[in-house]
Amino acid sequence: MTRSTKSRSAAAREWQKHWEETWRTAGAMGFEMPAATPPKKIKGATRERNFLTQTRGLERELERLARINDEFARGFRTFYKLGPAVTVFGSARFNEGHPYYDLGVATGRALARRGLTIITGGGPGMMEAANRGAREAGGPSIGANIILPHEQAANPYVDEVVTFHYFFVRKVMLVKYSCAFLALPGGFGTLDEVFEAATLIQTGKIGPFPIILIGAKFWDCMRAFFEKLRDEGAISDSDLGFGRITDDPEEAADLVVKSLPPELRSRLKPLR
Repeated sequence: MTRSTKSRSAAAREWQKHWEETWRTAGAMGFEMPAATPPKKIKGATRERNFLTQTRGLERELERLARINDEFARGFRTFYKLGPAVTVFGSARFNEGHPYYDLGVATGRALARRGLTIITGGGPGMMEAANRGAREAGGPSIGANIILPHEQAANPYVDEVVTFHYFFVRKVMLVKYSCAFLALPGGFGTLDEVFEAATLIQTGKIGPFPIILIGAKFWDCMRAFFEKLRDEGAISDSDLGFGRITDDPEEAADLVVKSLPPELRSRLKPLR
């Protein structure tokens, strides 16, 4: 067995270990049971059903629909008035003092100087950094915040913030009102947002808009993964055409401006 094979085997065992530990300690699922499900079909859980789960009824679903509609309405009322805007994705975990945070501030500053409005998730970390850069440059920025189990407060650099309960409503706001997407280093949430935008662009639902990943070393593995998808036939060369990786926020901002149609570019008011 070669060293690389041993390394892959060890990684696979570690992956399996994490999987087993996660589900050993996860506890009961928060799954809603259909109200019409006969108790006899729920093996071993008849008595605990009401304790471990909630009942899914039509009235409850319609109440949820009303809350969802209200969130969309609040978001539309706030975001519709934005001028040419760019959404900046990034982790909440890289705070002031981290090199990635500085990269985020430089990104927000570069975009704002070109007259672009910055949209972020409104939280801490890279989102705060981008909003801070916009504030320092004198440009506008807005946050689409999310309510989390460990309350995520809006950062102090957003000019306006809308707080959402549903992730999917929030993602609509992050995508619908943007003409480009910039991704700073981040985790699952950032990847989710990047792939959401990429899927919508690939399928022609929006855009085409540029997706720019800032931080070449961080995103290099993503480049390799995309190339593997292409080589395996899961995506085509054209699907990679709207993506770019760079270390330079100024270059990223210039790429965004160049991608805009002339009528939209003419609305920009660059800052001195």
